[in-house]
Amino acid sequence: MEEPQKIKQLLKILIGAAWIDGTIQPEEREYLHRTVREFNLADEREIKLLLSEVKPVKPAECYQWLEEYLGDRPNQEDYLHLLEAISALVYSDRMVHTEEAKLLSKLHNLQATTSNSASSPFDKALKGIQKLYKLAISEKT
Repeated sequence: MEEPQKIKQLLKILIGAAWIDGTIQPEEREYLHRTVREFNLADEREIKLLLSEVKPVKPAECYQWLEEYLGDRPNQEDYLHLLEAISALVYSDRMVHTEEAKLLSKLHNLQATTSNSASSPFDKALKGIQKLYKLAISEKT
């Protein structure tokens, strides 16, 4: 996948991830709009339509976009970039909903296909995300 197409696909995944719990929180909306502006895709027709929130993105569609983005053999760089972007979105509202946790868990399960090293950059990033997740869960109780 070409770089501009990959960025567009990443943004679609982020929009889908924001919808995964059924609603886009104000902090998630702000994060999405900022990210779209960052990549100069605010005028991209498909992105614009998704950001309009006229029609919610279904979880199945988000997961399909995720699989398309990563392909059959995801490379570690794409994977880490995706994990970082989704984590930033999920934690932007300081609440981790069940469906968001499932999405992060699915990404975690893909670890075996991207890395075999126990001390890889992925593992370090994942451990940091797991700490944030545990902190968020403990704050809810």
